[in-house]
Amino acid sequence: MDERLLKPYNHKETENKIYKLWEESGFFNPDVCVEKGITKSDAKAFSIVLPPPNVTGNLHTGHALMLVIEDIMVRHARMKGMKTLWLPGTDHAAIATQSKVEKLLEKEGIHKNDIGREEFLKRVEKFAQDSHDTIVNQAKKMGASLDWSREAFTLDK
Repeated sequence: MDERLLKPYNHKETENKIYKLWEESGFFNPDVCVEKGITKSDAKAFSIVLPPPNVTGNLHTGHALMLVIEDIMVRHARMKGMKTLWLPGTDHAAIATQSKVEKLLEKEGIHKNDIGREEFLKRVEKFAQDSHDTIVNQAKKMGASLDWSREAFTLDK
């Protein structure tokens, strides 16, 4: 008997491998699809901008629902031969992010004024980056076919 059949299914390994293959194929990028002849260069365009989640923690059920609905729409457009772009991004959510970091500091018994502006901003930036990474990872785990090569952040220049 094939030894692979005796191993328990490892969803993390399998899902990571599949999503990596999807990304490497370039299939989520409409320009690559045209270059590879998957989509005609004169095909009708279809695009959706992901309503950017705030970098204040994790995605919630509402985000997950919208990711599924938008992914269905995008994949359907691709199957119809349309030049399809699903543009990802995140929002800095300044006041909400600041509030989250202040609450985390409170749990440590620290007030933001105790650490000074520069240190506070470093902590806000780290929190925002960690949240961003979590959000992107969650979207990828859901199999969202976003074109990550064009990802935007509301504070990008």
